[in-house]
Amino acid sequence: MDKRKRTRLRAAGWTVGTPREFLGLSDEEAAFVEFKLALSKTLQALRAAQELSQVDVAKRLHSSQSRVAKMEASDPSVSVDLLVRSLFKLGAQPGDIAKALRPRRRVAAT
Repeated sequence: MDKRKRTRLRAAGWTVGTPREFLGLSDEEAAFVEFKLALSKTLQALRAAQELSQVDVAKRLHSSQSRVAKMEASDPSVSVDLLVRSLFKLGAQPGDIAKALRPRRRVAAT
């Protein structure tokens, strides 16, 4: 969130924080959420790069379009195992997945 928006929200009486603070996540829980989100975003990016629809991916995975949508949304019902297996099925290599999981540099919120 940009600084101006954060300032406007605070001025309007809103409390501005991180999802981790809001949910009261431990370091381990927050790391797992980030891990799973990275896998989901990678699946979505790989699908888009191959110009596939969710239906196309579902057919390759012998699944349903709604399941692919849940995978891309990092739905709690989707396991990390399913995400990783799906990435491999779409042609991802272990190095691609490792790259997706590298911590990203973040701009500190003020």
